[in-house]
Amino acid sequence: MERDAYSDDEIRKILSYKNVAVVGMSKNEEKAASYVPSYLMQQGYNIVPVNPTADKILDKKCYPSLHDVPEQIDIVDVFRPSEQVLPVVEEAIKKNPKVIWLQEGIHNEEAENLARKAGIKVVFNRCMLAEHQRLFQ
Repeated sequence: MERDAYSDDEIRKILSYKNVAVVGMSKNEEKAASYVPSYLMQQGYNIVPVNPTADKILDKKCYPSLHDVPEQIDIVDVFRPSEQVLPVVEEAIKKNPKVIWLQEGIHNEEAENLARKAGIKVVFNRCMLAEHQRLFQ
């Protein structure tokens, strides 16, 4: 699967944004949708869990949807299957984040083009944890 064409410097800039809403965040610590945001929290990121099946994840209030998140979001980090990304991106656009980050293995051209038309950067088929470790450690 292809991935976005951002340079390392561009990814470093994106990773400097600290308010991250994690759509599809998991309560299961063995899943990437749990240990990736946990790692990011340890690196100083403000993680906002978004999962309609949980009240709290990692001791943080969990919101049923992006629409319900009261704070400004810099990055919407998406852990959903590629075919479920479009409605997430449509909702994300209304929150006007700087970046929509589709985790490793996730790619949806229609959704990505919609976000870009709204002036939002799109990172796809990359893991935030792996990129952070590669560029900052």
